[in-house]
Amino acid sequence: MFNPWHDLSLGDDAPHEIQVLIEIPAKSHVKYELDKDSGLIRVDRILHSAVYYPTNYGLIPQTYCEDNDPLDVFVFSSEPLISNSIVVVRPVGIIHMEDGGEKDDKIIAVMVKDPEWGEFRHIKDLPPHRIRQLTQFLKDYKILENKQVVVKDIEGNTVAINAIEDARSLYQSKKTHLIKKTR
Repeated sequence: MFNPWHDLSLGDDAPHEIQVLIEIPAKSHVKYELDKDSGLIRVDRILHSAVYYPTNYGLIPQTYCEDNDPLDVFVFSSEPLISNSIVVVRPVGIIHMEDGGEKDDKIIAVMVKDPEWGEFRHIKDLPPHRIRQLTQFLKDYKILENKQVVVKDIEGNTVAINAIEDARSLYQSKKTHLIKKTR
């Protein structure tokens, strides 16, 4: 069975342009996530706070992080993308954060084949208000669940690309165990 975490390629231009799997469409109040065992999209919960995902949200395949999950990615596009869709994105930045006391960085990316967003290359190019919306969402979305999220700093595409490479390396070092565990 195909599992996007393990079987989806990052693409020929990785890490500068990468394929990602969308788990959550922009404007959704539903927290969908990849079921690591089946490779299907599972409904995790409805957000408790009166907020919605300000961008599409997904995962970067063949990556692994300290939180025992693939590397997360926020994807700016002019339209919401459906869950389980594959899209080519360009990393433009990274948000350093902690979720429940654990490091949980998020890549910020733009959809490459989007006339509105596709030309952006760096976090500093994005509309500042959209970045403020994203960071405020992260601060607010778990408040009513009595969970703490700490948004630290935001850095540019060079740091984002390095984080992707680090997560790819960690995945490669644990690949056999991760695949055996999920299959």
